Amino acid sequence: MVVWERPEPQERPTPAPLSRDRIVRAAMGLADADGLEAVSLRKVAAALGVGPMRLYGYIDTKDELLDLMVDAVYAEIRPEGDDWRAALRSVAETTRAAAHRHEWFADLLGGRAQLGPNSLAAGEAVASAMGGVELDTVVPAISAVNAYVIGAVRREVTERRTERATGVDQKQYQAAFGPYLRRVFATGRFPAVARFVHDGPHLDADQTFRAGLDFLLDGIAARLSD
Repeated sequence: MVVWERPEPQERPTPAPLSRDRIVRAAMGLADADGLEAVSLRKVAAALGVGPMRLYGYIDTKDELLDLMVDAVYAEIRPEGDDWRAALRSVAETTRAAAHRHEWFADLLGGRAQLGPNSLAAGEAVASAMGGVELDTVVPAISAVNAYVIGAVRREVTERRTERATGVDQKQYQAAFGPYLRRVFATGRFPAVARFVHDGPHLDADQTFRAGLDFLLDGIAARLSD
């Protein structure tokens, strides 16, 4: 029986009452502060002020705990809108926002299918908004948006982690490599790249994400109009 269907143990009157939700929230707090490497059953139990053995019955393995953590984040992802474009845009933007609040979430996206109740509710909302579209289009369209979001948020989270680790932000990095690029471009070997750097739009992370999402949604709309 999967964890979402398995009943919780009967609550015992102790100084530190437990529930599956309390365990998940404690694990998320550890992960939010120090990443997934900070999450173990022993550390979660310590954060709750109980012995590790008390967690069993609520969860059997760390993998179950991670599944529950991911599904808890999906409760923050709320597809909205009466049409497919609004639904896909909102699920993309709220997924990105959730990954910014919980960076570890980006590390767990894109693996096995998420089948918890909150994940299924988000999927239901998107699928319902696309109810008038043929499944041959719906399935790859949703998969394409998911792939775009996963790639984008992982890149953004990686950049944020790199900046924290090095103390060098994007502008400082570009300034440090500016003289090198000017020398390389002066050789004339990379005219197309030089044009991109000199004349292309310099978008911030929000603008980059939304522009890429617009391109993708426009492509879906074009397919639907065929």
